[in-house]
Order: sequence, then C-alpha cells, then structure tokens
Amino acid sequence: MYNENVVGVVVPAYNEEGFVGRVIETLPPFVDRAYVIDDCSTDGTWDEIQAAAKEVNSSVDARDRGPSRSSNGIGLSDDSALATRHSHRSDGGSVDGAVRYDRGNGSDDVAFDGRIVPIQHERNRGVGGAIKTGYQRALTDGIDVVAVMGGDGQMRPEELHRYLDPIVAGEVDYTKGNRLLNREFRQSMSSWRLFGNWILTFLTKIASGYWRTMDPQNGYTAISREALEAVDIDRMYEDYGYCNDLLVRLNVAELRVGDVPRRANYGDETSSIRYHTYIPRVSAMLLRDFLWRLRVKYLVRRFHPLTLLYGLGAGATAYGAVSLLRAVLPRSRARDSEPVTDVTSGVTLVVLGWIAMVLAMVFDLEENADKERRFDE
Repeated sequence: MYNENVVGVVVPAYNEEGFVGRVIETLPPFVDRAYVIDDCSTDGTWDEIQAAAKEVNSSVDARDRGPSRSSNGIGLSDDSALATRHSHRSDGGSVDGAVRYDRGNGSDDVAFDGRIVPIQHERNRGVGGAIKTGYQRALTDGIDVVAVMGGDGQMRPEELHRYLDPIVAGEVDYTKGNRLLNREFRQSMSSWRLFGNWILTFLTKIASGYWRTMDPQNGYTAISREALEAVDIDRMYEDYGYCNDLLVRLNVAELRVGDVPRRANYGDETSSIRYHTYIPRVSAMLLRDFLWRLRVKYLVRRFHPLTLLYGLGAGATAYGAVSLLRAVLPRSRARDSEPVTDVTSGVTLVVLGWIAMVLAMVFDLEENADKERRFDE
C-alpha cells in the first residue's frame, strides 16, 4: 500500500527471458499486486515468470503485508484470449497461501491469492493488448493506482514512487516518463530512435491536445482507477502506439496528465519496434483519434471554432498543394496558359491553410493548458 492507496503494477513481457524475473523480484514492497502478462512468448519467458512468481509469493508473510482490496473477488475471467496458470478461487474467499486484507474503513474484506499474478496470452496481442489485460484485471480487483513497468528491465523500480506521488496527491490522473527533457537523459537513445520519437511526439501533441506533454512513447506510467474507468480501456489500441492512443482518450475524458523526467535506460534487451512500419501505422491511428477527439469534444459536447479552422486549413492546404503540382508538372504547364498565376494562388492557399491550422492549434493548447503538469526531479 502507498499513502493509503492500493497499488498494482502491470508487467507486459514478450520474449523477455533473462529480464522479467529480475523485474518481478525487484518490485518495491509497497506494490500490493503485480500482473505479469506473457504475450505468447516463444522463449522461456513464461517459465521464468512462473518461477519468479512462485518464489516471491511463497516469501510473502500475510501478517507483514499492507492492506489491499478487491471489489469483485480474485477470480479470473474466462476470456479465451488468455490462459492463466495459477491456482485461484473465483468466489473471493480464502485459499491456501492467500493474503487477506482489510482497509478498516468499511471496505470488503477480500483475499488475494498471491502478490504476483502470472497471466499468459494464448495468442500474441501486442504490448498494448498485454497492458489492457493487466488494466482489466486491476479494475476487477479494485486497485487504486496502476503502474506499468516493462518486462525488459528498462524501468527502474526505485523510481516508481515518483509516478505515484502526483496521483495519490490528487494533482493529476495519469503520469508518464519523459526522456526528452534534457540532453543528459536522452544520451543513450540512438539518433534513429530519437528522430522517430520527436516525430511521434509532435503528431501526438496534435492528436491528443496535450501540447506540453513529450515522449508519448514512454511506457513507464501510472494511472488512477477513476481514470481507467473513464477512458473505456476495452477499446484501447493493442499494438505499439497504445500509449499515444491512451493520451487521446484521457484528453477526451478531460483528465489531467503529468510528465515525470527520467533517464533513458537501455541494456542488452532488443527492441522489436520497426520504425519504418511503426511510424506510418501509428500516424494513421493518431489521425483517426484526432478526428474522433475533435468530433466528441468540440462538436458533440459543445461547439468550438477551432474545428472550423482545422477543416478550412486542411482544405485550403490540400487544394493549394494540388494547384502547385499542376503548375510545376511539365504536362500541366503545357496545357495551362498562366502557370505563374497558378503557382501564386497555390502558395497563397497553402500559407493561408497553415495559418488557419496554427490558430486552431493555439486554441487547442489554451483549452487544455490546465490539464498538463511537469514534475521536476
């Protein structure tokens, strides 16, 4: 328990043999429950998870554990997308080796069957799908604050409290790491990784409306139970890009987010991200999310002129770009008696279009200025 809040951690793992066991073993003692999801790995990740979970769970003394709570018992769902391989009871009662918690504030007295909960997907669903599984279980168990720590060991467990503090203090609803704030923090990031991150940071700012938030790909996060309930987590994007999608959902729900500076930490682990396919795929997802956010926030709930500015700006830019192409392409010039006029009108439309979109972005930034915080070290 952390400052009277029940804390859960979701640990997604795909082919993290040699790393995930250490992550499980080094979780801070205030973590009440950890959901470690093997996303259908092809190496020994699942065996390592089970071994580490058995070791940690067997070493936990119920009398030394802090209080916790589950609103709907400890039973696992029969979701065919995952297979769990640990003993449990679905009625919320005590089981052998279980830990029983009571807040002492009138909440239900419920047993958790072990601090570490191993879960295995029957098919690979992507890192977002693994995290979604963990989030769903945390909601079922009534966890107050849910953090995400990757199974590759890149996220330092001793820093977890920095992500929890702003949430338990009521300052924000969601915190995330930020490796881009200064040169020292991003030194270990490759130039290609850094370039891709900057591109997706800018696109995510536009899509999400959180204009001061950076490094949206950072997976070290924490979120309140209330925020999880508000963002319709069942519809969260399941592949890489889930964190960008979640930011858009948080903004539509009018929730507050905070950046927590952290140093990039890379070791011997291998990233499975392929930026030449990742960036186009996530960019398309962000475009859909952006249009959905504008419709819900600024058309359905209430009208805001920034939607018109975005629409007019995009239309003028597109039409101007087409006019420019027609003026400069050889075949078009041959048919057009006034190519200079076409170039001038094309440039004018593009400039006016960008001015309109920049104004829309300024309005959007002002609308969301009170929903962003940055927490210094």
